[in-house]
Amino acid sequence: MKVRFTVVVMLTLAVIVGLCGAVTAAEYVPGEPLKAGFIYVGPIGDYGWSHAHNAARLICEDTFPWLETVFIESVPEGEVEGYIDNLIVNENCDVVFTTSFGFIDGTAAAAARYPDKILAHCSGFLRAPNEMTYMADFYQIYYLNGLMAGALTNTWKLGYVGAFPIPELKRHMGAFAIGAREVNPDAEVHVRWIEAWFDPAAAKEATEALIAEGCDVFAFTEDSPTVVQVAAEHKLGSFAHYSPMYQFSPEHCISGQLVHWEAIYLDFLAKVYAGVYTAHNLEGLDYWWLLREGAVEMGAKPGMLINPEFEDLLKIATVDDPVLGTVSVYDLVMARLAQMKDPSMIYDPFSGPLYDRKGTLRVPEGSRMSVLELTTMEWAAEGIVGPWPAEP
Repeated sequence: MKVRFTVVVMLTLAVIVGLCGAVTAAEYVPGEPLKAGFIYVGPIGDYGWSHAHNAARLICEDTFPWLETVFIESVPEGEVEGYIDNLIVNENCDVVFTTSFGFIDGTAAAAARYPDKILAHCSGFLRAPNEMTYMADFYQIYYLNGLMAGALTNTWKLGYVGAFPIPELKRHMGAFAIGAREVNPDAEVHVRWIEAWFDPAAAKEATEALIAEGCDVFAFTEDSPTVVQVAAEHKLGSFAHYSPMYQFSPEHCISGQLVHWEAIYLDFLAKVYAGVYTAHNLEGLDYWWLLREGAVEMGAKPGMLINPEFEDLLKIATVDDPVLGTVSVYDLVMARLAQMKDPSMIYDPFSGPLYDRKGTLRVPEGSRMSVLELTTMEWAAEGIVGPWPAEP
């Protein structure tokens, strides 16, 4: 069911709630029909982040006969509280998922007002007894994409078009740079911020600017295939983001990051239905699902780990690894993929020693970054070039 609300209704409800306090809301009874609301930062047709969350919502609705869902798209991050109020008060939702980092404060405030409802915030780190966090994270795949980019660049300059300078993107850019420099120690990742999650015009402008700087392989976080398309116009390689983008550039889309939000949503909603997760036992219980949990996969499209157009080039390029010896970049990618999918996660790109671009040791030898350190990461990895707001 598609739900839209006007700004007037949002503001009116926000005022009512502010004056009267939280509306009494009964806690969900396990085994009863369950209603979940989803709040998206962008349009579901963006072919990126919001599109992927909505595809997962539909899978959940088709899978569970006891589940009803509603959603609201294109919600400004600073106005999310009013939309949460609507889903709980007017739509009688038992669970509300807020699917953008910028919803972090509004979700926490709503969790305090509705202690008998379940709130779930994507990509954040604030929790409460009735608020959990979840993330299907791409940093491992950005690292794998970086390995390939480091081998395929001719200019040693890689481009990255970023939406907002938040820890999630800084983590992903860092992993991309770590991978690229493992293959090519002189590789640089040049960054352009566009201050928007979905803005094809700004993404095009940023990509063209990076091309003018000499960048010849591209990654990005913007919820359209624009970067892939612009790179293809210049016969340059790129990596898909969130959704399959091979069809937009069959000759130049190298690989990419694909998400399976349904892996988390199905697991979580089934546990709420069974009474395993209630509004009073969520504190500290998070989903941080990676390759080994099946929440993400590498590929230009499902089933295509690497575009065949690039396989031979990656098999020719070699790298000296202290454990694997001299191997092709193709084999290194496959080895690292297997190591990170292993239940024990044998390898992690954020393992020390790691330095930031100022030369400060960030991860000592023998250590790995914790989930908290990853989700609050602000420093720029070695090789990153460009503006870096809030850099320590």
